[in-house]
Amino acid sequence: MSVPNLQNLQNAGRRTGPRAGLRSGPRRRRRAFGPVHAGAVVITLATALPLYWLAVSSFKPDAELGSSVPSLWPSHPTTEHYQEAFGQYEFARYLGNSLLVATLSTIGVLALGLFAAYALARLPMRGKRPILMSLLMISVIPTVSVITPLYLLERELGWLNSYQGLVVPYTAFHLPFAVWILRNYLLRIPKEMEESAKIDGASPTRTLLQIILPQATPGLFTAGVFTFTATYTEFLMALTFNSEDAYRTVPVGVALFGAEFEVPYGTIFAGSIAAVVPIAILVLVFRRSVVSGLTSGAVKG
Repeated sequence: MSVPNLQNLQNAGRRTGPRAGLRSGPRRRRRAFGPVHAGAVVITLATALPLYWLAVSSFKPDAELGSSVPSLWPSHPTTEHYQEAFGQYEFARYLGNSLLVATLSTIGVLALGLFAAYALARLPMRGKRPILMSLLMISVIPTVSVITPLYLLERELGWLNSYQGLVVPYTAFHLPFAVWILRNYLLRIPKEMEESAKIDGASPTRTLLQIILPQATPGLFTAGVFTFTATYTEFLMALTFNSEDAYRTVPVGVALFGAEFEVPYGTIFAGSIAAVVPIAILVLVFRRSVVSGLTSGAVKG
């Protein structure tokens, strides 16, 4: 082999060696940042900036909130708005009511939805398609269209100003969506383990609880997080059915802050931030399970 050819091979080796990969890495990263990433950045900023402004404004004194020149950070941070929310307006009671109602509703939705989804996904039965279409139609019915008959029904049952007056309607309204999510997730689980359980003589209920339930955890977390968030932030039913202060939830309590000629913006901001904290913790803790449940449910339908 001649010397020029050997030198050419060595130069080619240098260009294709590890250093070449290191040099091309930043270029690849720069090329990878395209319209999709730019759109993700825009959406993130559009979501994060209002939350940031809400959090910052909750620590501003009233004089700074009414200033014509907005500031990105409070010059004199204060916690007086949080003290008013939890002291003057009993925000802790509203928060406890919302957590209790949302938790009970979520438990009811998951318990009923799991059995219904398993029946629609696995058990032989007639009319599956009409049932699924009915559930889909029920899930898109607006609340305002049924609020009057529900109010009359709860008045006859004596459920106004009570916890069950919210838990039962919340469970009924959010059950169809949970059934759809759980059914799509159960369809992805292999049938071999179920067939082995049936051969061993296990009943459908035992198969569901011992075989399917451990594998359906991501789908349960997905349906649970969505149900909890929806019931925690629901406003119209909570405003209509519970007029007593002892049973008010967070959205209604925050909306009624202030007096006839006064709007305490700082206190409203503080209450809103305190209300967001449980949802933020829930999403951060179960974010991977939620993403897994959504992507798995989208594979098969």
